[in-house]
Amino acid sequence: MNQKIVTFGEIMLRLATPAHQRFSQVTSFCASFGGGEANVAVSLANYGLATEFVTRLPKNDLGQSVLMELKKHSVGTNHIIQGGERLGIYFLETGSVSRPSKVIYDRAHSSIADIETGMIDWDTVFKDATWFHWTGITPAISKGAAAACLEAITTAKKKGITVSCDLNFRKNLWKWGKSASEVMPDLVKGCDIILGNEEDAEKVFGIKPEGTDVSSGHVSAEKYESVCVRLMKQFPEAKKVIISLRGSINADHNTWSGVLYDGEKLFEAPEYQITHIVDRVGGGDSFMGGLIYGLLTYTGDDQKALNFAVAASCLKHTIHGDFNLVSVQEVEQLMKGDASGRVVR
Repeated sequence: MNQKIVTFGEIMLRLATPAHQRFSQVTSFCASFGGGEANVAVSLANYGLATEFVTRLPKNDLGQSVLMELKKHSVGTNHIIQGGERLGIYFLETGSVSRPSKVIYDRAHSSIADIETGMIDWDTVFKDATWFHWTGITPAISKGAAAACLEAITTAKKKGITVSCDLNFRKNLWKWGKSASEVMPDLVKGCDIILGNEEDAEKVFGIKPEGTDVSSGHVSAEKYESVCVRLMKQFPEAKKVIISLRGSINADHNTWSGVLYDGEKLFEAPEYQITHIVDRVGGGDSFMGGLIYGLLTYTGDDQKALNFAVAASCLKHTIHGDFNLVSVQEVEQLMKGDASGRVVR
């Protein structure tokens, strides 16, 4: 399968509290790297697909460490540019049971926040590319990042490249003068594949299902068909709309599923009970990585593609860090119903 997927966004230093400790308790943090679009690239590289992650990094040792980490996971870094002041950071307080996790961002004036149009040669980036993926996090970072994202989408569309987005609404990031509802429509209208979670469509576009409560522990899949229909009506270029469905029983126990709408039919994935969550950060990105792989690999079988995405992201909840370090074989084993967790010898 000759496919090359390009993703664009920010990768950050992740500093997480160990052993479910609170920020006020820790004397050290667990350091790693992560960010929505980089997480997707790592998933796809793990599945054996050619990937390129595009970003802007500071020209210092931390920037070099990021490059080394991406290369370790076989992610292409040929089009990463260097410059700017610093690497963004996010701090993660890992919740437990009734106490939710918390994220504090420290990414003001990061290298990519100060990016401008024209800095990246998108014609060169998209040479031989078949897919481009971005998320709603990138345009939330800054006016320059939003403009660069639009520049990438426009170039990709001119070249006939499939464009996907994860709406990924982050209320704490939209601080540069415009809201998500003002900026996102012009970006999303160029997308072929739109992914959101059970709340993104409401918070970005005001589209919500009636009678749902994500904190009840169960999210009814069929109630999201109306959300998919309305999104596709607002963005007619979209060929598929997908919603990941998370029901939060507590911080350690979630239900997990998803739906895919192709304009005619609503596909519904099996629901998983994730009862002992190790790390849920990156769960949506692992869903997107699995979805892209599924749509490219199981051509014409949207049900199998959706099932792969949900199973892949279910497994991500068992892994520390942002990256979903699972194989195609492990995902397909879960898809077949083997959730025993027996030792593999």
